[in-house]
Amino acid sequence: MNMRTRQRAPVHDPLLDPALYANRELSQLDFNFRVLAQAQDPSVPLLERLRFLCISCTNLDEFFEIRAATVRHALDFDLPLAPDALPPQVVLKRIHERAAELVEGQYACWNDVLRPALAEAGVRVLARDHWNARQARWLRKYFREEILPVLSPLGLDPAHPFPKILNKSLNIVVVLKGKDAFGRAGNLAIVRAPRSLPRIIQLPPSISGGDNDFVFLSAMLSAFVDELFPGMEVKGAYQFRVTRNSELIVDEEEVENLALALRDELVGRGYLRAMRLEIARNCPKPIVRTLLENFDLAEEAVYRIDGPVNLNRVIQVYDMVQRPELKYPPFQPRKLAGSDAIFERVREGDVLLHHPYDAFTPVLELVKQAADDPNVLAIKQTLYRTGKDSAIVEALVQAARNGKDVTAVIELRARFDEEANLGFADRLQEAGVQVVYGVVGFKTHAKMLLVVRREGRKLRRYVHLGTGNYHAGTARAYTDLGLITCNEEIGSDVHQVFQQLSGMAPATKLKRLLQSPFTLHAGVLKRIERESAHARAGRPARIIARMNALNEPRVVRALYAASQAGVSIDLVVRGACALRPGVPGVSDNIRVRSIVGRFLEHSRAYWFGNDGKPELFCSSADWLERNLLRRVEACFPILDPELAARVKDEALDNYLADNLNAWVLQPDGSYVKLQPDADALPHSAQAALLARICGRP
Repeated sequence: MNMRTRQRAPVHDPLLDPALYANRELSQLDFNFRVLAQAQDPSVPLLERLRFLCISCTNLDEFFEIRAATVRHALDFDLPLAPDALPPQVVLKRIHERAAELVEGQYACWNDVLRPALAEAGVRVLARDHWNARQARWLRKYFREEILPVLSPLGLDPAHPFPKILNKSLNIVVVLKGKDAFGRAGNLAIVRAPRSLPRIIQLPPSISGGDNDFVFLSAMLSAFVDELFPGMEVKGAYQFRVTRNSELIVDEEEVENLALALRDELVGRGYLRAMRLEIARNCPKPIVRTLLENFDLAEEAVYRIDGPVNLNRVIQVYDMVQRPELKYPPFQPRKLAGSDAIFERVREGDVLLHHPYDAFTPVLELVKQAADDPNVLAIKQTLYRTGKDSAIVEALVQAARNGKDVTAVIELRARFDEEANLGFADRLQEAGVQVVYGVVGFKTHAKMLLVVRREGRKLRRYVHLGTGNYHAGTARAYTDLGLITCNEEIGSDVHQVFQQLSGMAPATKLKRLLQSPFTLHAGVLKRIERESAHARAGRPARIIARMNALNEPRVVRALYAASQAGVSIDLVVRGACALRPGVPGVSDNIRVRSIVGRFLEHSRAYWFGNDGKPELFCSSADWLERNLLRRVEACFPILDPELAARVKDEALDNYLADNLNAWVLQPDGSYVKLQPDADALPHSAQAALLARICGRP
């Protein structure tokens, strides 16, 4: 018998059955229903409900720009199927069906719930049919003086073909009758609203009779569009908006200068392939067909809107209305004692920061004090998203001017922050900072700051590692974990990672950190298998992990195998989750919950019981394929037992006890809002931390 006849057929692994995997895109889309539920919750302050509604709208925009566009790309290029094995055309169909349900819910929430409730509270967003004569006169005057001069309507004829429509821009398609000054017969015209125009206009109290009365620009354009076509009859005016693919694709291996290539790509980003058309519900079908033909879209991509097509713009009302009783009570983050002498404080012991409950100030102080300290020789930092007028960037500039050796690893491909990051790179380079754009083919998503300081006869490394960006604004709105330490092994590891990023260093073995794309994936799998081994040996076995999303198939399979071995697994996954918990015989021991509350859940923390010798890591990485295999990520241990206990208590156990903001994932992929048992005390994880850390009831 030859070798070929002795070969065995491959054994099918039942844990790779596509039925055990949820589709990542559809799971991510469903997250927005949980956000919308916050807008529908009467226990949430009224203007905060408005904010949640707008977040769900903005999230849906980004979903079509990125996730739906990715599925379309997979369809066009016949890419391999995801573990769920759903063909791209099926996924796109389900996306449109589910998104249509979400849009219907968003506008029902606005028209039937929030808009009336806001009006009753004295915050009125006035529809055209609710303008009185005085308001209408003022608005027409405002239109003539402030809006009309910057509009450039375009009549459609053989000499004026359908114009390019910018991604997510507000437009009006106008049906005309009559002839213009040149004797041309009117038919259709397009009015594009320039970005310079405000999307929400506040009426003066003297005109409106109220302090907080507003009108959408779209309503004004529709109402006064006749001013743009004198001598012609306007038969109809219908607002529309197109959402386009916004994923920049740069072949990094082919370009000589990534920054220049990205600048070129950014010019055309707003005009990439159309993914969705939103249009006024009363728009006639022939006009809709015309738009669909111009945007090369199918009928299923049309979303007929009962209200403003750019509903997310009403978020401006949140900032314009000064009504504290309609918002969450303010809070003051806890300040770190001794942060005014940050190096001395860190030498006393590691510092754990749990944002937004702990102030972001210690991170800023670390950079600022390093910039001015004559004993500091070098600063190295990764920058993914930093925000406008970043104090971090200014401190790095000052450090370079003070003669420090400063290196900034700037990720130019941070989605939707590419232009801002190019600007920061220019600013830093002008100041003498060595700017590095990361590694070709791998986004640098790690959050690392390294300060090298001379102390006596030795050099000491001070390190900050975090789960979130160096962005003071999001540190007030996102939950994140950060560690400041001068631990020698961690400092050495971070130094090695920076050497890789800036100087072609090999992937040396790190002492404490797990790093993508080299050791993090294998390290997670190893620890999951270790818990499985404990369970098979009859020892206690437990995993608790928290992240934004989970889809990496080998990790999912390892979790299934661990569940079958008897490991008790709790996952707190904010958004997309490809794993199906509670499947008999497969994931009976796995529970998955999503927490949606005042702050955006952004922390990543992994806890492994290890038979009484637990390990706890925090990380910049979710358990997604891209984070574990195609990005530069840092996963760091919390070595101080007291700090590790604090992370487990605050960021893990606290969230498993939440029975007010938790949504429990079902085996079929749906989510059910958890309700407190009759004999259980209501518990909100975020509220508990506000009370415990910030003293805010």
